[in-house]
Amino acid sequence: MFSERIDRLTSSLIRELLALTQKPDIISFAGGLPAREAMPLLDLSELPPDLSQYGTTDGEPELRAAIAAQLVGLGLRCKAEQVLVTSGSQQGIDLASKLYIDPGTPVAVEAPSYLAALQSFRLFGARFEELSLTAAGIDPEQLRQIIQRHRPALVYLIPTFQNPAGACYDEATRAAVATVLRETGTPLLEDEPYRELVYEPVDRTPLCARFGEKDTWMYMGTFSKTGIPGLRVGYIAASPNVHPYLVRLKQSTDLHTNRIGQWWCTRFLTSAEYPAHLERLREFYRERRDAMQEALTRHLGDLAEWVTPSGGLFFWVRLKGGSDTRALLVRSLERKVAFMPGEAFFASTNAQHGAFMRLNFSHATPEQLERGLSVLAEVIREEHGRAKADNSAGVVAI
Repeated sequence: MFSERIDRLTSSLIRELLALTQKPDIISFAGGLPAREAMPLLDLSELPPDLSQYGTTDGEPELRAAIAAQLVGLGLRCKAEQVLVTSGSQQGIDLASKLYIDPGTPVAVEAPSYLAALQSFRLFGARFEELSLTAAGIDPEQLRQIIQRHRPALVYLIPTFQNPAGACYDEATRAAVATVLRETGTPLLEDEPYRELVYEPVDRTPLCARFGEKDTWMYMGTFSKTGIPGLRVGYIAASPNVHPYLVRLKQSTDLHTNRIGQWWCTRFLTSAEYPAHLERLREFYRERRDAMQEALTRHLGDLAEWVTPSGGLFFWVRLKGGSDTRALLVRSLERKVAFMPGEAFFASTNAQHGAFMRLNFSHATPEQLERGLSVLAEVIREEHGRAKADNSAGVVAI
């Protein structure tokens, strides 16, 4: 009765956990939720009345111009007519999936990668080629080999404060990756939702800024991490050979993004207060990152390893000795603490993925960070003790 695509449809563990973690007694390290107290004021008192009418698919001209000006400042070759305002940056992933992916189409992604992107690519039938990820980024030579062997229709990368790993490509890696993509003519979908949440000096130059007029690229951003996520306003800018197709796909999807949210985002982005807001936001989240770093060291220092992120909203933690973090999640939820098991962020299946977990530090207070990680450490130690007892008794897990 349904399309064959539905057989590839998977649920989002994050969205399922989000419903659970709305309960006030849950300490959540699961979703990438911005802190309510860090959000700007939602002031609609001067809203123009004509915004109650339908708008254009591309987006409000003033917002597109403001976004283009910002991207030009980052080094991209981008005009306002190359910007498509979307219903959150997630819609950009959906549109790119529809444009490039048929059943069996090879797509190159980082390992690990953003799970909602994997969900979208998988829905349209992508065949994944994974790129190993380190703190400095992917290996450009591995990328070249994958392109030569598999000819992916699309390469999806999150170079700046990667979700979930928190990695930030260094300058040499950015230059080398861009060179490989340009030389092979491979389309790039660059996702940068966290680039403004920077806590130490690092290179954040977009890969797309290294592309020329004849290269194929798409660059996504959002106002959900720096502004108000409930408005669901993002954007995807693209090279001239791609942009018109994205517009037509959006026309058949939702006609246009909500105009009230676009109006607010235009005022937000162009206000004199915007730079000061970003500085306050960075300081706020830097303090929470540092609080989680200290609590992790105190409670999980002998149980896990991690790299302190230079930006973004997440710690990517690997438990020593291997563990099943999905099983840990069940026991952790019983004690009112939530996190994201790491295996959901990989396109492939591997038992080693079960040792990873993603921990968000933006939503919980410092007191909750301390209490929640103390509980998580207890659960991990109990699980290790249970596994040791089973091994001593000769119990074999099935």
